[in-house]
Amino acid sequence: MKQVIIFSLIFIITHSITVLAQDIDYLFDGEKHFKNVKMLTTSGENAEAYFSFDGNKLVFQATFDSMECDQIFTMNIDGTDRKLVSTGNGRTTCAYYYPDETKIIYASTHQSDEKCPPPPDRSKGYVWKLYETFDIFLKDGEELKQLTDTPGYDAEATVSPNGDKIVFTSLRNGDPEIYTMNLDGSEQTRLTFETGYDGGPFFSPDGSKIVFRASRPKTEEQMTDYKDLVDNGYVRPSALEIFVMDSDGKNMKQITNLGKASFAPFFHPNGTKIVFSSNYEGDNPRDFNLFMINLDGTGIERITYNPTFDGFPMFSPDGKYFVFGSNRFNKKDTDTNIFIAEWVD
Repeated sequence: MKQVIIFSLIFIITHSITVLAQDIDYLFDGEKHFKNVKMLTTSGENAEAYFSFDGNKLVFQATFDSMECDQIFTMNIDGTDRKLVSTGNGRTTCAYYYPDETKIIYASTHQSDEKCPPPPDRSKGYVWKLYETFDIFLKDGEELKQLTDTPGYDAEATVSPNGDKIVFTSLRNGDPEIYTMNLDGSEQTRLTFETGYDGGPFFSPDGSKIVFRASRPKTEEQMTDYKDLVDNGYVRPSALEIFVMDSDGKNMKQITNLGKASFAPFFHPNGTKIVFSSNYEGDNPRDFNLFMINLDGTGIERITYNPTFDGFPMFSPDGKYFVFGSNRFNKKDTDTNIFIAEWVD
């Protein structure tokens, strides 16, 4: 009888621990737009997870275990069936699905060198490195096709929901600008022409607009610092604002004016709001949260309340789910994981 009672107690305790492990609450107070938040990765640096057009898959970049720099992976939206889809060589970034859900576009340096390029020079402060050996590739089954082949950085590519255009960032003309091209890499066309970094572009749900992040150095000191960095393949992301323009580059409009680092914008499925990451609230420059703002620049609303980092937001095509990268509840300070939540409008 004692053995039965002890076994029962062990079962109850073990079962309770299992349930608690499965039911971890990944929310912070005030995150009213999220429900049933799940952590899809558990360790390493995982970022820029983007939905396939049918909403069933995610493509993302990750560095973990003995890896020295990012490679591209896919997984189901429940975190299962993780697969490497890049070559395993060089550094990769910014992957995105084609509308048929079988092809994937991403940027890679493997064509120039199988080894990872050196990390950014932090003596210049916190900067992003625009590796000149990045080119954009199309992964179609076992075939890998190079879509860009110009001197300088080509990356940050995403695909229009209309299935007709790719938008990306390039340093080919000496300044990081936004370009479009056809799905086969033809008709590469420049859209932005102002001095400053223009990057991270995404199409609106109907494909008629493009949202992106941009710096606009104004003072002589800012301009000198910017040009010196760009000449050496760097940008300083400490002052970025969110902009919107038509898909042909016309009618450009600045949406935010927050004076801090605002990046990773993405359209709400209704096409009238934009969600983005920013450190504009608070004194800690590393404290990034997600915000939502109307397309006319009004009605800014805070979405997350994590005291560390939340970024790279994206809605599923049907608007039911929301995926983002976060340092919340990580095992190590250096970990960034991918989370998915049901979206509550």
